[in-house]
Order: sequence, then structure tokens, then C-alpha cells
Amino acid sequence: MTGSTSPSGFEHVLRELAPRVLGAVARRFGDFAAAEDALQEALLAAHVDWQAQGVPANPSGWLYRVACRRMADQQGSEAARREREAIAARGEAAEPTVSSNEREDEHDVSTQDDTLLLLFLCCHPALTESSAIALTLRAVGGLTTAEIGKAFLVPEATMAQRISRAKQTILSSGVPFELPGAAEREQRLAAVLHVLYLMFNEGYAASSGPELVRVELSGEAIRLARILQRLQPEHAETAGLLALLLLTDARRRARTGPHGELIPLHEQDRALWDRAAITEGTALVHAAFTRGAVGSYQIQAAIAALHAEAPSVTATDWPQILALYGVLQRLSDNPMVALNRAIAVAMVQGPAAGLELLQALEDDGRLAGTHRLAAVRAHFFELAGDREAAIRHFRSAAQRTASLAERHYLTTKAARLAQG
Repeated sequence: MTGSTSPSGFEHVLRELAPRVLGAVARRFGDFAAAEDALQEALLAAHVDWQAQGVPANPSGWLYRVACRRMADQQGSEAARREREAIAARGEAAEPTVSSNEREDEHDVSTQDDTLLLLFLCCHPALTESSAIALTLRAVGGLTTAEIGKAFLVPEATMAQRISRAKQTILSSGVPFELPGAAEREQRLAAVLHVLYLMFNEGYAASSGPELVRVELSGEAIRLARILQRLQPEHAETAGLLALLLLTDARRRARTGPHGELIPLHEQDRALWDRAAITEGTALVHAAFTRGAVGSYQIQAAIAALHAEAPSVTATDWPQILALYGVLQRLSDNPMVALNRAIAVAMVQGPAAGLELLQALEDDGRLAGTHRLAAVRAHFFELAGDREAAIRHFRSAAQRTASLAERHYLTTKAARLAQG
């Protein structure tokens, strides 16, 4: 053991190791649903044991060993029973379920990362894309069911049912737990890319909780996107996604103040932006555009590159960004794309034009009642000089968000406007 540590100290370790251990256990036993249940029990045991005894020297091996024991117990393994009977016949003491002082399991999960394998398994061909994404966010990203529901704009209970059905579908399919070949990887790739996109977004701008940024999620999404890009370096959309994540993450340090408060784009200190990430992301997106058909991730990355290259908000090439959002909207019937295009319209044509587009989004219904629509509307009214309307909509947006950082920013905006 490495010594005592606080629950917050090893929470990051558990989140990082969980998908790798889950992949290793599922590969060994061939039962994804049972492996996830066993891992959850191992994580609970770790919370109790590690808080008292400290994080073990080989935390992945500790989790793997305990999860495998749970699997053996759940399956009623004949081999496990024979081993226990043999131990009893020899008069030896049975190994305790969890012991802080025993020698760590020889298997070190860190030597074989099954996360990518787990990612492709969750994007199973028998699943709908939405179910595959939800399951992967749960198993690989470590998001709660409530967080995934918010990402999909559906109730938590609906998302719980979707994830449960997805597990059962994989269990009944009989598909072996192994990395699919090149042809099958291509078939599952769209869902995998979407998973990484959503995982990054939840990490970069958490939908709920006290923290605006969850670096472990956004960092994991970038790590997995790099692995995918190395596997297929000529795939334009994979490169486009990695470029988008890098260019977006480059602004992370400037997005929050010393107390975790949200700093919007127009107030950010651009000297804090990660220039190495911007250089890498820009090179990736430029190369991706030379590989034939252009996809949505490449376009989003191009938009992010225009923001990254601009010395200020006013010096940003908003007409080019508006044109790119027009292309993106033709490719995808996504209300968030339409909302971002409305922002670009307001920057080019004025806030009144932006407000007209917001009314169409309100009538569409998918973003109606959300804090993002209310916040953008408030911003447009502020640009138009209608202070009372801006205050009203900033307060409305603050009431609708589950993110404490966003709520604080929105209420502060309303208070400053109210003070004149």
C-alpha cells in the first residue's frame, strides 16, 4: 500500500482505471453485463479499503483481482468451488475477500489497455447508435445515468432502461469480446466518434455539479481519439474529431477564473490558450480537408481553428464561421448547430437577426426551455441594448442549468446589468 489518502485523492485513480479493468474482466469472462456489476462491487470495496489503508501499489491489479473474485462467485464457478474445497481439505486458511496486506495480483491491467476494445464492444452492431453511445459513456466515460440523460435531453429513467436493454442485447448476441477487424471497425466508427465527442463535451463543460470542467473525461476522450487516429491515420473524420478536441481543449485554462468561475470567450485571456495544441489541431484539420469528402467533425474543427487563430472576438472571421455553420447545418439536423449558427448570424448581421432565428428554435421544441437557449437570447438582448429583457432571460437561464459554475455566471451577469 502507498499510504493513506483522502476519498477525493483516489477518486481520480478509480475513474481512470475503471474502463481498463472492466475491459480486462469482460475479456476474461466473456460477460460484459456481469463484469460491470462485478467492477462496481470492486469499486465500492476500494472506497472502503483504500480510505483506511491507502491506495495499493498496483491499484489496477487490486481492482481486477477483486472483480474477478466477484465474477467467480456470481457464476458459481466449479473451478472456484474445487479450489476452496481443496484449500479446506489441506487445512489451509482461505484467502480473505479483500485484504489490504496481501501480495497484489500479478496481473497488471496497465500493461494491456482494454479501453479501446471496450469502446468498440459498446458500439455493438446490434445496438442502435443512441444506445451504443449511452452504454459507452457509462462504461468507458464513467458518467452517471443522470448525466447521460442530460446529454441526450431525456429523463434519467428513460436512459436507465436504454442502458439496461443495451447490456442485454450484447449478452444475447454471443459476439466474442475482441477488437473487430478493419471492415467492422469502419461500420462502428460513427458511433465511436460520437461517443468520444459527447464524452469530451461533458468533461469540457460539465452538465451538472460544482465544477465546470472535468479534466479526466475530456482528457480520456482526447487519449482515445489519438489511439483511433493512430489506428487509421488516413481517416479524415477521425483526424477531424481529434483536431476539434485539441483546438477546443486549448482554451481550457482561460475558461475558468481562480475560484472556478466561468469566463466566456470574449473575456478570456488568449495568452493562456495552449498554442502547442492549437498548432497540432490546425495541422490535423488542414490535412484532413485534403482527403476527399468533408464531414461534420472537420467542419467544426475548422470553426474552432478560426476562433483559435483570431487575436480577439472582434477580429474573428465571423463571416467565414457563419458560412461553415451553414454547411454544417445542411449536414446535421442538430439544434445545437442551429443555435451556434444563430450566434454567428448575430455577430455578422446584428442581434435582431439572431433573435429571429432563436424564435424558430423555440418553435422547433428540442431546445425549448433549456438554459442554453435562454442564455443566448439574453446575450442577444444585451447586445441590442434591451437591458430589462437581458436581465430576465439571464435569470431564467440560471434557474434552468444544473451546472453551479454556469448558474453563478448567469446570475452575476443579471446582477451586473441590474446595477446599471
